[in-house]
Amino acid sequence: MKYSFLLLLFFNFFSAQKLKVIDVENGKPVSNARVLLQNQIVYTNEDGFAPVEQGSANFEISASGFQKAKLQEFRSVVKLKRVYKSIDEVKLEKVDIRKLFEDVNNNYKKRYYSEPSLYDVVYKEKKSDNNKLYFLVIAETKLWSKTNYYNHNRSHDKNLQMQLNNVKTFKNIKSDSIFTAGIKDFSDEYMGNYFFNFELKRVVSHLKDEGSKYSGWMIFEEGNEQLVTFTIKSGLGIEMEGEFKFNKEDKVITYFEIHYLQDQYPMMKRKTGEGEEYDYQLGNAILVFDFYKNDGVYVPAMSRLEGNRYIAYYKGVRHERRSSRELIYNTFKKSDEKGLNPKMDFSKNIWDNIQVKEDKNNTILLSGDEQAFINRRLPDFGSK
Repeated sequence: MKYSFLLLLFFNFFSAQKLKVIDVENGKPVSNARVLLQNQIVYTNEDGFAPVEQGSANFEISASGFQKAKLQEFRSVVKLKRVYKSIDEVKLEKVDIRKLFEDVNNNYKKRYYSEPSLYDVVYKEKKSDNNKLYFLVIAETKLWSKTNYYNHNRSHDKNLQMQLNNVKTFKNIKSDSIFTAGIKDFSDEYMGNYFFNFELKRVVSHLKDEGSKYSGWMIFEEGNEQLVTFTIKSGLGIEMEGEFKFNKEDKVITYFEIHYLQDQYPMMKRKTGEGEEYDYQLGNAILVFDFYKNDGVYVPAMSRLEGNRYIAYYKGVRHERRSSRELIYNTFKKSDEKGLNPKMDFSKNIWDNIQVKEDKNNTILLSGDEQAFINRRLPDFGSK
């Protein structure tokens, strides 16, 4: 009881130190809006709230589909205007997305910061099976990258290093599910999905497929920034759609979002780590990368990977998986080639690594469903 009272006091205190972002048209909360403070980046949660001190000044708020807002002083509620209210306001201009993506890909290291970098990161991940949340982690980490660029010929440590500083929340329900059985395979794709150049190269390869069809339209322009929507159907039949923001002066993609539509694919056979065969169907995936300009160089602000409708038939039971992994790069500073010490051992589960405690200001706000998951009593599945 005492613990619950202290927890309530903490959240009541912290709730006074936040800002809410809403849609000016309908008053609904805007999630994943970026708040660019003087020395820090935070994002709104699913309820539209972001941890911003009342003394904050001269900051910028931006979100996909909305116009940027620049604030000279703190406001508890910020209303964002949509880039357009109706289809009649859309400015359509055809864009050769293959040419644009190839140009950014070929000049990636020249246009994005490609030297050793160190970030304070908020790491969030959650997974559900048949709409039941079975895994949730919210942690503060440090992330070091040698070049901010994924190279599959390098060892994992030469691409990315992480240090686990403070696990705020960790829940893992063990159940008889193909999704919780877990094969520990730290693949190129797992590591590559941390890096935008990995995804950009994958998209370019789809565009180059024989028989590939694609289109791109610039629908809004503000200053040097263009908002472009696109669709792709690769020669292999993979369908994609998305949008990106392009700075035409710096020739940099500052925001990128792509949806892979795969849930109509036929079932395939897969095997568990123990060699058991099961039926598996691909689902849909969303990848998002957000960048900002810091002292003249472009560095990551956020990356997100989501998946839904991934279906498996395992031991006679149908399992549908949904998952989400998000990294928010709160701070950035130039680093050296030494990397982190201590650092995570990626050969084992990330959360089996020892924490390196670090005291600092809280930059995490929990959404309603995350807080409900933390508070409820976990069911006991027993041993297998």
